[in-house]
Amino acid sequence: MANRLEQETSPYLLQHAQNPVDWFPWGKEALEKAKTEDKLMLISIGYSSCHWCHVMEHESFENAEVAEVMNRYFVCVKIDREERPDIDAVYMEAVQLITGRGGWPLNCFTLPDGKPIYGGTYFPKENWISILQQLNKVWTQDRERALAYADELTRGVDQKPVAVEAEKRINYSKVLEDTLEAWKTRLDNREGGPNRAPKFPLPGDYIFLLRQAYSKRDSALQTHVDLTLKKMAYGGIYDQLGGGFSRYSVDGIWKVPHFEKMLYDNAQLLELYSEAYIQSKNPAYLQVIEETIEWVKREMTHSEGGIFSALDADSEGEEGKFYVWTETELKGELGADYPIFQMYYSINESGYWEEDKYILLRRQSDTEIANKLGISVLELVNKVKRVKAVLLKKREKRVRPGLDDKVLLSWNSMWVKGLCMAYKATLNPEYKALATKVLDFLLSTFQQEDGSLFHTYKNGKASISGFLDDYAFLISALCSHYLIAFDESRIKKAEELMHSVLCHFENPESPLLYFTSNQGEKLIVRRTEYMDNVLPCANSEIAKNLFVLSRLNGRADWSNRAVSMLHAVLPAIPDYGSAFSNWCQLMQWLAYGFKEVVIAGVDAEQNWKDLLSSYLPSALLLVAGKASNLTILEGRTGLDSSLIFVCENRACQLPMKTVKETLEKLV
Repeated sequence: MANRLEQETSPYLLQHAQNPVDWFPWGKEALEKAKTEDKLMLISIGYSSCHWCHVMEHESFENAEVAEVMNRYFVCVKIDREERPDIDAVYMEAVQLITGRGGWPLNCFTLPDGKPIYGGTYFPKENWISILQQLNKVWTQDRERALAYADELTRGVDQKPVAVEAEKRINYSKVLEDTLEAWKTRLDNREGGPNRAPKFPLPGDYIFLLRQAYSKRDSALQTHVDLTLKKMAYGGIYDQLGGGFSRYSVDGIWKVPHFEKMLYDNAQLLELYSEAYIQSKNPAYLQVIEETIEWVKREMTHSEGGIFSALDADSEGEEGKFYVWTETELKGELGADYPIFQMYYSINESGYWEEDKYILLRRQSDTEIANKLGISVLELVNKVKRVKAVLLKKREKRVRPGLDDKVLLSWNSMWVKGLCMAYKATLNPEYKALATKVLDFLLSTFQQEDGSLFHTYKNGKASISGFLDDYAFLISALCSHYLIAFDESRIKKAEELMHSVLCHFENPESPLLYFTSNQGEKLIVRRTEYMDNVLPCANSEIAKNLFVLSRLNGRADWSNRAVSMLHAVLPAIPDYGSAFSNWCQLMQWLAYGFKEVVIAGVDAEQNWKDLLSSYLPSALLLVAGKASNLTILEGRTGLDSSLIFVCENRACQLPMKTVKETLEKLV
């Protein structure tokens, strides 16, 4: 018998539609039932590609004995964390306060009014039944203690950051130096990344560290960044055949991935590797760019133009089965080409995983292997491309991992941003066209009649009111697209959305913004997200957008607001910079100078492309066309001669005539 989740569109909720658990989707019906029957609620949160979510479902939620206990004592609510990140954030914070750790599946028990009293992540079946019984006993026999604890925990969930005094002058460069000093103690300079396992790719961290190494001429930090990007690109975390990165590596050497592939990771990693390629021209980074985009085109693109959310780690009930190979399979498919493939992708003790299966990974560069084989690098690369195509074709015949086919506005906007950076890095017109197509799809699909945004799209329908991250990353995508196409309608739309943000997400007690709109559903607390994680927090992205838009439209109040938002979190940054890496990118602009470069005249587009070949992380490169409504371009459009204007802090140098002369001022 199907439960209520049968009527939902989320792939994750539909996975649970045949459970014997009497699941409710989040909504009034569940809340009213809990209050009417005086029962605790179980709020169980996960997502479709979550391996341990599947394990707990098979062990407990599909089990009639367990379901009977759950249904008897609790109102059980199932939530897709990607559809409702607002609810997930509230109960994730509660579980982290209770247990000191978080993750998915997230299982939080609450009072009938939604206040949390207990929670955790994955529970084995025997523990789960015991916890269900104990919590019901507390609720029925020691209610006062349960109520008091829930009130205390809810206050903890609603904590805010402490701001710097508004009038205090900040030495941003010193703050960054202090932050980096503590950060460096947590870096792994042998395998790259953080000195712990599991290892998450954390693209925002490495964009910051890349820029910091460049700005301070820090060769040791630059070496660490290069090492990390190389190790990730060579590791099992990267799909060596099909492109794209898995969510994380379970070990400390980037070898064994947790095989799920998320759009948000790959969008940010595309941006990271594109920026790193501009700086280094490393061909391994270009390969990551090209193959990641090809993977999304091949496996993740909606027929209407949007990008799907995720691929599951499992196929045929087995994690990683789609991606790994036995030596017998490889020899059978490749024949005489097997020895080169074996050397290239470590079909040896380095690549061995379990049960005679190998994870494809690299240990040596193309040059090193070509020298060992006595062939040219070009010959090696062509051979590898040929055998990869053979295996990819074979792999396509396997049972595919589950696809989460909902389209999320925030994640798709991040993908647009990544494509725009890829275009800057390569000048491949296809990447510009792809960015335009996805962005146009988002603008035509996710806008409501009143100009507000939806969050998700599935089965031809957009739904759920947009959250702050939807606005933040769409504004960022619009700005990024303007900076490759110079269509000022993108900036006009970005400004409209920013006005909406400052109206509907405003917190009168803080320069930081609420995650939910004042037009949306009210939860037990209205949270302010201020720490960056695997995804940058929406407040840091809004602050960066305010700063960039202020440079285009001349609005000093938006620039001041960006600084005030940064100051609201500044005291927390030095102790753990990795939790504030997107904020640190804004601080770099304030510390090391941010320049607006207006390229005008008949050769403007070619001069712009020539400037793009240099790494300029703290500069806006703008092409002045025939006419413009932007303050920064005023008086600089329609020029007959080629001139390049460099401005900083609302002051401009004398115009320059050549790219070479300009770079001497910028680099």
